[in-house]
This record gives sequence, C-alpha cells and structure tokens, in this order.
Amino acid sequence: MAVSHGAARPALDADGVGAVQSLPTHVAVIMDGNGRWAVDRGLSRSEGHRAGTENVRRVLKAFVGHGIKYLTLFTFSTENWARPEDEVSVIMDLLGEVIDRETLRLHEEGIRIKHIGQQHRLPAGLQKAIRKSVELTKDNEVLTLSVAFDYGGREEILNAVRSMVADQVAPEEISEEMLQGYLYTSGLPDPDLIIRTGGEMRLSNFLLWQAAYAEYYATPVLWPDFGEEELAMALTAFSHRKRRYGKVNAEEPT
Repeated sequence: MAVSHGAARPALDADGVGAVQSLPTHVAVIMDGNGRWAVDRGLSRSEGHRAGTENVRRVLKAFVGHGIKYLTLFTFSTENWARPEDEVSVIMDLLGEVIDRETLRLHEEGIRIKHIGQQHRLPAGLQKAIRKSVELTKDNEVLTLSVAFDYGGREEILNAVRSMVADQVAPEEISEEMLQGYLYTSGLPDPDLIIRTGGEMRLSNFLLWQAAYAEYYATPVLWPDFGEEELAMALTAFSHRKRRYGKVNAEEPT
C-alpha cells in the first residue's frame, strides 16, 4: 500500500475543501485514538469511546457530501476482547445505543448498513438490533456503511477457507473471485483508500485481503477530532496518487 502521513497537508480551497481531482469509491477507516483523546483531557476511556461514537455521524455526513459510495469503519476487533471487561461492556452498550438512535434516521437518508465480522460472541440483544438495522436498510443506495465489529482479517480468511472446505470446493476450482465471495465483504468493492487516525502506521489485522492495492493515509489526529478538514486532506492526497497496480505507464517514470 502507498502511504501518506497526515503531516503533509494539501492546500484547501476557500470553502475548506481539498482540491480533489478524483475520489475513491470505497474508503475504510481505522478509528484509533479514543482512549488517548480521553486521557489527554483527564477523562475515562469510556468517555473517549463515547466521543468517538458521536463523531461517526459528523464524519458520515462529510463522506456523503463528498459522494463516497462505500464507507467501512473498524470499530471493534477480535483482539479487543482482551481489553478490560468494563471497557468492552461500554463499547457493546454504545453500539446498541447508536443502532437504536440512528438506524431510522440513516434509513431515511438512504444509508445502507452492513455488518462485517462475527456476531455469535455479541450479546443476544445486540445481535438482534444489528440484524434489524441491516434488513431495514438493505435496499438503500446513497452510501453503504459497513461496520466492522468483532472483526479480524485473519479470522475472516480462515473462516472463508473453512467454508470452502465445508462446501467441498475442489482445489482446482478455487480462484481469487471465489475466495472473495466467501469473505464478510462479499459484494463490496475493495477499499481504494484506508485512513488511520491516531498516528499509528499499521493495518492492525484490518481487511488484509481486500487492502492489497489500497492507498494508505495516516494522520496524527485522534478519531474524536477527525472531521471535514482532515477528510478533505485525505481525499486530496488520494487524488494525487498514481495507482498502477504493479503495471508501468510508458509515459511515467517507475
């Protein structure tokens, strides 16, 4: 993946929006920094997660405004179960609150909700709420919002392989296209751009298969502070990338 750090800030136009020449179809975001945001303010980590959750609606509105068709948010990983029990409980409660509060509004705005990851480890009430939100919004077309919750890239690939074995797929029949059809993201285009907030420079087991040719943009801004200006910078940086997919353009230096 090509990498850009948020410290290199493209110029914005008079409206504060980057001079974007081309837009990604699918953007995935690793929403990092809620805990550090809280600690910096003398707050509990739970309050940081709440602030991060509240920022999702603001950022979603900005993505819709830019015409992005697919947005995937990494909200809870398979590794996050190792966090303190009370913190995990708060995160589960927050997702339930957001689903109850926002699903109807998102539906009215034409947002399709998709869950990627496991569900069987989640509380029963949360599983039911997720299924209802997915079913209600399944025909919407303005933007597809995929929520990666209890998601891990390695587990996703392992589950895909196990499912192919269970379906008795012959080895010679296996192709990239077939494997993609067994992934949680089946039916979605691969991400063109992955944004990571919080300053770290790693994928953290996120979309390992799908990110093969994604552009990568990292910013030191913590997730609760990530907004329209930072998004515009990321999109502007993306628009200046040369995406060759391993090929060589005769008129350009390699």
